[in-house]
Amino acid sequence: MIIQHSNERFEKGRGAQFNPKNKFLKGEYVQEHVEGIDDWEQEERKTEYIYDESKTLVNKITSPDVGMMYSANPYQGCEHGCIYCYARNSHEYWGYSAGIDFESRIVVKKNAPALLKKFFENKNWEPAVISLSGNTDCYQPIERKMRITRKLLEICLEYRNPVGILTKNALVLRDTDILQELNKHNLVRVFSSITSLDEDLRRVLEPRTASYRSRLKVQETLSKAGIPTGIMNAPLIPGLNDTHMHDVLKAASEAGAKWAGYTVVRLNGAIGGIFKDWLYKTYTDRAEKVWNLISDCHEGHVNDSRWGNRMTGDGKFAALIKTQFAIYCTKFGLNETTKPLNINDFRRIKNGQLPLF
Repeated sequence: MIIQHSNERFEKGRGAQFNPKNKFLKGEYVQEHVEGIDDWEQEERKTEYIYDESKTLVNKITSPDVGMMYSANPYQGCEHGCIYCYARNSHEYWGYSAGIDFESRIVVKKNAPALLKKFFENKNWEPAVISLSGNTDCYQPIERKMRITRKLLEICLEYRNPVGILTKNALVLRDTDILQELNKHNLVRVFSSITSLDEDLRRVLEPRTASYRSRLKVQETLSKAGIPTGIMNAPLIPGLNDTHMHDVLKAASEAGAKWAGYTVVRLNGAIGGIFKDWLYKTYTDRAEKVWNLISDCHEGHVNDSRWGNRMTGDGKFAALIKTQFAIYCTKFGLNETTKPLNINDFRRIKNGQLPLF
């Protein structure tokens, strides 16, 4: 469905409104004349799934400010379509665009469970937390059919390897049973990404995600089931959702979340142009202000690659966000305790049998 914002063509249900050129490709497919009628451009694009036999699954994270050591992503690209998503750039490595392609051409790693088993059987693997959704959401819509994420959780339980989850989808509740089993051995922690409580904002910012109410329900349901939970109030976008922080953290705490984190939006690579196009089409009245505030958090740029600064920004506005976040976390009892996951019970399984000794 096409809607109009400030006389601009806007496709409802998608975050990105165009496909920027892939920097790794020499050629590109473009519409030469805006008045031309091209099927590929005018018709609403349906999601396409590309089934891939990948060679690897687990990635070692070398960035010191990410907060995870290893990640595993059963899907590349993400149908949720969050306009700000830093993972958009990674879609270019698959030969696609970081724009509409990222949210409409989803690579499905069918052999992910077999790859994880092989990884755990490697004698050089020393148990550590593996984060699902380190790049794209492991509970995006196709997971309902494929159940790859559930199989990965079952393997983590089988090998007693700890796992962390970050998702915007309420589908995680489907796997409450396996999460409870993991939790019996202190092997799991589940975080929900909650950027606001404003549903009108969510529909354009994160068009195909679960409602904020559903994400709070995830926190409430899993917390009542004894599963440790937290939220990421991220990214904070100055002028759009930074003033929503108080209500988000309050609601999360009341739902049972024990921990919270945040990041300030940064628009690296192709994301800058994609986000700016979206911003000026969607929030014409405040677009320039928002863009300038983002720049103020990154020394005059919207992209910041400096470790230690890129996630939280710097400058007066970023400092204000940091101070408010600390105050609200204290007020609502968040981040008061730590609970390292269990890495001591890892076990290898050969030929389907546990070792006797």
